[in-house]
Amino acid sequence: MRAAAEASVTADVEGSSVDDGAAASSTSATPTVTPTFRAFLRGRRAWIVIAAVLVLGALVVLVIQGGVRPPGPALGADNPGPVGSKALVEVLRDHGVTVTDARSFEVAIDLAGQGATVVLFDEQGLLDDDRLTELAGAADRLVVIAPGFGALEAIAPGVRHAGAASGPLDEVACELGAAERAGELSEGQDLLTIDDPAAEAGWQGCFADGDFGYAVAAGEGESGGELVLVAATTVFENGRIAEAGNAALAIGLAGAADDLVWYLPGPGDSDVATAPTMGELTPGWVSPVIVLLIVVVVVAGIWRGRRFGPLVVEQLPVHVPAGETSAGRARLYARSAARVHALDQLRVGALGRIAAMLRLPRSTAVDQVTDAAAQATGRDPSGVRRLLVDDVPSTDRELVDLAGELARLEGEVRRVLGAPASDHHRDDDDPDHRDHRDDPAGRRP
Repeated sequence: MRAAAEASVTADVEGSSVDDGAAASSTSATPTVTPTFRAFLRGRRAWIVIAAVLVLGALVVLVIQGGVRPPGPALGADNPGPVGSKALVEVLRDHGVTVTDARSFEVAIDLAGQGATVVLFDEQGLLDDDRLTELAGAADRLVVIAPGFGALEAIAPGVRHAGAASGPLDEVACELGAAERAGELSEGQDLLTIDDPAAEAGWQGCFADGDFGYAVAAGEGESGGELVLVAATTVFENGRIAEAGNAALAIGLAGAADDLVWYLPGPGDSDVATAPTMGELTPGWVSPVIVLLIVVVVVAGIWRGRRFGPLVVEQLPVHVPAGETSAGRARLYARSAARVHALDQLRVGALGRIAAMLRLPRSTAVDQVTDAAAQATGRDPSGVRRLLVDDVPSTDRELVDLAGELARLEGEVRRVLGAPASDHHRDDDDPDHRDHRDDPAGRRP
């Protein structure tokens, strides 16, 4: 294909026709180059590397986040996934407990005032101290699952986090009825500690892990209601509730009354007015550093952007041989397998030369040129049109054959009209031809 493309482009640029002998010698001298799959990959390896990095990064994020998270919120009352609590809720409903899945603080506080047990799981820490205190004061029985540091400070001062348990816990160590019926808890529990002032205020720990802490802490709220803190979510999860005494503890805590409020706070329950501003969250050194960076960028732009005077335009004597241009374009056609484009270049050159030999104006339509060429050579007009316009090569061999046919058609028109051959095909012994070939003016700037 390279040979055919080089022959076609050379004929177009230099304005000369290609005969059968030249096409055959070019074909035999230069092997065809058809792009391979390896060459395709090499040309697009940058995009392949970028795509591979993106895919690898997505896989790393999935691994870090533990894969695809099951549908529904953690400990959601209607979430059947491993981290949901639908199993516990359905068991309670089967035993006659009315379970309300509260979606707002107002609903939870209203039902808590009517004597319902409230189970609170504030995973994101959306409730502020005032709302936690209000909820603890309104509920006769409040069960807080996995309380955060702020929640402990607000409703259970003196109770602190103490890390994770070393394994299953079977030392009840308290007089809480639900804990005594459970007897033991499975692995995966977190611990809480109770300091001396809290213990004197009536707080007790259940399921001790030696001297390290307790999985459950129970005490009395400021308004006299019962307050139970469960350090981990394991007891209430669908995937772990059937282990050891988890189910007995969960049912005993949540099903103590006929009405249960299952409350998972949402974004609407947070107090926007008390939320810290961006300035409060930003360290004090950030603003001066940003200002300094802006000043540095402006100074660098002024320094590097200054000009020393007007630009000087200089005419450089650059000469590019037409043959080099033709060869370069031919290699591009060959590497991209652009057979149709290479043949189009041949056809454009042939049509222009045939029109010039037939004394047709440059604005003559292609159909008129093909009809005139057919009439001059005596060929079938449809065959001439297919050769000059319609035929599409599917292989390198077909491209070479069509190039040869174009050269033969042009030669026939020249012989019929008696037009002189172009300088490109003159004998090398012609002194005028030698002068023209060696003349530096033959190069174009």
